[in-house]
Amino acid sequence: MSSLQNSLIASYIYMDEIHLKDVLSIEKNSYGYPWSEKIFNDCLTNNYLCRVLKLDNTLIGFLISSIIQDECHIMNLCIDSKYRGSGYGRLILNKLHDEVATNNCKTVFLECRPSNISAMNLYKSEGYNEIGVRRNYYPAPNGYEDAIMLAKNVKK
Repeated sequence: MSSLQNSLIASYIYMDEIHLKDVLSIEKNSYGYPWSEKIFNDCLTNNYLCRVLKLDNTLIGFLISSIIQDECHIMNLCIDSKYRGSGYGRLILNKLHDEVATNNCKTVFLECRPSNISAMNLYKSEGYNEIGVRRNYYPAPNGYEDAIMLAKNVKK
């Protein structure tokens, strides 16, 4: 299914407390070191940009980012494993780019595990460039894994 087809059937909407059960389920099934419910609640109550992607009535992904002045920092973007590889990660990313560009953001930043090849490929295909490395950033089974820092200009 193409991204255009996905955008016609998927909804990018504000995250609310009612979405947390599904968000937590996706998070726990996706990561070995998932965020806690408290972290998600803190993001919701502290003016972070929190969005979900719904397909019909099913929550299939989410995005948490912060905006400071003219910069957006993606902190967590995840698509339910059953829906990966169908363009939904690209869709939620493009919806974010449109939203933050309209709000005068110039640059979007994020960190990504180098071992997350599909995410790295997505970000690079969307015009993100590597700008640095954060050493020992992510917890990993044998200690820590570095994070690749990526950035993209989005100002229209």
